[in-house]
Amino acid sequence: MNETIGIFLTLEGFILSLTVFALAIFLGFELISKVPPTLHTPLMSGANAISGISIVGALLAANSNEGNIATIFAFIAIILATINVVGGFLVTNKMLQMIRGKKRGGN
Repeated sequence: MNETIGIFLTLEGFILSLTVFALAIFLGFELISKVPPTLHTPLMSGANAISGISIVGALLAANSNEGNIATIFAFIAIILATINVVGGFLVTNKMLQMIRGKKRGGN
């Protein structure tokens, strides 16, 4: 088998990647569920920054000549990270509007 094809085409590579993915899901859920409500907004801004870095990395991966599978995964990563960034900004904006409250005096 050609070494340049990639790690996902071997069974061992797939099992390793699946294990890392499952551990990341479990760890992420455990970390997020333990965050107190007062820290959600700073945590979300950090997640937006990380998603922005993910978008840049996915754009670079989509532009590489590694093959169709890498391009498809990069495209999916761009979509998901963009949804995360936009959703984070919308939720943060809504939270800031709730904190500010309505203006008094009719305006």
